[in-house]
Amino acid sequence: MNPEIVTFNKSLGPHDQQICDLLARVICSKLPEAENKIWHRHPVWFINGNPIVGYSKQKPGIRLMFWSGADFDEPNLGVLGEKFKDASIFYRNESEVNVNDLERWLEKSKQIQWDYGNIVKRKGNLVRIKV
Repeated sequence: MNPEIVTFNKSLGPHDQQICDLLARVICSKLPEAENKIWHRHPVWFINGNPIVGYSKQKPGIRLMFWSGADFDEPNLGVLGEKFKDASIFYRNESEVNVNDLERWLEKSKQIQWDYGNIVKRKGNLVRIKV
């Protein structure tokens, strides 16, 4: 895992750090091919330059976001983006993280991808990547 992500997690309070450490471990385990780094001040994993999953600290808790998650057909990813194809879930405690759900979402994130890497070139239009 990128040392910057370790530093990010350590900068959080104890409960948030536990959540983020768990998320990072599972994500790295299930997406070993993904590049991970701090992007726009938050941990994000990329496949072939396309953002797939990331998390951030927000007022409601730790937000786990899948860039193409709106098409996963997963009711627990209930916070849908308004403009793009993202979907999220918030965690306040490590015990709320259902690892089986997370692993299933990560598998879907490999198969269901919208091309965010070229969104500027396409003037805001998203195109589905054929995987």
